[in-house]
Amino acid sequence: MKIGIAGCGGIGSNVAYHLIRSGIVKFKFGDYDVVEASNLNRQFFFYSQIGKAKALCLQENLLQINPKAIIQAEVIRFEKENIKSFFHDCDIIIEAFDLGEYKSMLIEEMMQTGKTIIAASGIADYDIEHLQIKKLNSQLYVVGDFSKGIENYPTYSHKVNMVAAMMARIVLDLGGYFEKTN
Repeated sequence: MKIGIAGCGGIGSNVAYHLIRSGIVKFKFGDYDVVEASNLNRQFFFYSQIGKAKALCLQENLLQINPKAIIQAEVIRFEKENIKSFFHDCDIIIEAFDLGEYKSMLIEEMMQTGKTIIAASGIADYDIEHLQIKKLNSQLYVVGDFSKGIENYPTYSHKVNMVAAMMARIVLDLGGYFEKTN
């Protein structure tokens, strides 16, 4: 199973971190942004990576965990014209964008492909009591509190990581990675 990740910031980098530590070894992801000091409180990057491309740094960090992983990383700005072709060979797509218009664009474009999409909505602020997973249809899952977006609230590592872990759980469940017990 190959996991596609659109955006390598707080959600994208941490979903990848959880998945590689859980045994997933095939990834394809992209982002156009660079690591900034302000990212280090909640993203899977390090001080020495400030100023470098997030996608390439995430690839480097994941390979430190599992050097045998097969990772395609690209510095790319996703648009309507390139998103379907970029993720054409992925089984599950993780939506990890900051901006609502990019979230909508990914969902609209990728729903046409029949691929499973796992998106985030409401990852900001510090409260975690209202985090939930909603299965909106057979191919779309959304994780978050559905109310506190980054445009109005600060982000904190514990909440971002909880949402990322919940998204990773969906991937692992869909991929049959859990041992079934009685």
